[in-house]
Amino acid sequence: MNTNILSKEELLIHWQGHRASTRRTIELFPEKDLFEFTIGNMRPFSVMIHEILAIGVPGLKEIISREPSVFTEHTNLYKTKEELLQQWDKDTIAINSLYALIPETDFRLEFNLFGQYNNSLTNSIFYFIDNEIHHRAQAFVYLRALNITPPFFWER
Repeated sequence: MNTNILSKEELLIHWQGHRASTRRTIELFPEKDLFEFTIGNMRPFSVMIHEILAIGVPGLKEIISREPSVFTEHTNLYKTKEELLQQWDKDTIAINSLYALIPETDFRLEFNLFGQYNNSLTNSIFYFIDNEIHHRAQAFVYLRALNITPPFFWER
């Protein structure tokens, strides 16, 4: 008897829905504010996007190859909103391709992601999603402070 709550395909659809919402959030930022605006001790949203980009595709590559890697966040790699969006779109396609290579039987296996996080593959992917939601929520605060209405979070 299968007691899975989500299928492999449904989990990917859920993840990509969040990525679509985050992309719409990036699009709303004025260029300068995307890279410079902060509140309190939070980082600019562009830096948060660099972090998200450093997790999803590299994490999936590590899971598929079973080759340990080190988490590397390149905070100055993309210098314009257009560059960030182009990489976001490339990663969206790469996530679909890489995710398809994971056997369903691997979703309960333990991985030591980036040499730091021991968890099941399923929980690692939930971490990828949760981290993105967390940073998108910070971006929503920024947008509101800039008097810009963020996208509806439920529209994925």
